[in-house]
Amino acid sequence: MFYKYIFPMKNILLLVISLFSISVSAQQIKWMSMGEALKAQEKKPKKIFVDVYTDWCGPCKLLDKKTFKNKDVVEFVNDNYYAVKFNAEGNDEFDYQGNTYSNPNYKPGKKGRNSQHIFASSLKITAYPTMAFFDEEGNFIFPIPGYHTPQQLEIYLKMIHSDDYKSITTQKAFNEYENEFQGTFIN
Repeated sequence: MFYKYIFPMKNILLLVISLFSISVSAQQIKWMSMGEALKAQEKKPKKIFVDVYTDWCGPCKLLDKKTFKNKDVVEFVNDNYYAVKFNAEGNDEFDYQGNTYSNPNYKPGKKGRNSQHIFASSLKITAYPTMAFFDEEGNFIFPIPGYHTPQQLEIYLKMIHSDDYKSITTQKAFNEYENEFQGTFIN
């Protein structure tokens, strides 16, 4: 008689696990390559948010684990940006503004640091992680180096999305903007 209850409970448990898996996977940033984002921009203009990371970078892993799993960050980035995951020491090749970018000194299978990708060098990125922003036409706006919590990243995501950054030309103007900014991202 006991076995009659095990089968239905097993099915309910599987259903709960499946629903949990779906809700967790739905809360992820939809990452793409830089080449894919630039092609997507041609069809539907949207700003690009780039996570510039390396495989050996501890703060990069923390950013993935904490900030990029935050539901507010995930929702805002997915709704307002093409999100790019870019390995600054990887071997991705793509065309950007009439130039082909690659990493000619890349050594496959190398552990630890590898050579820096020419694209990361061209953006003058020297620290990891760095988050870089591009406008709807693919023009570089500016980078934000270092690890940021969801609440610290929110001001940049919203300031760039709204184009408020265009009127902020001094540190004093940014400080005023920051003081007036009302964040809504929850930890």
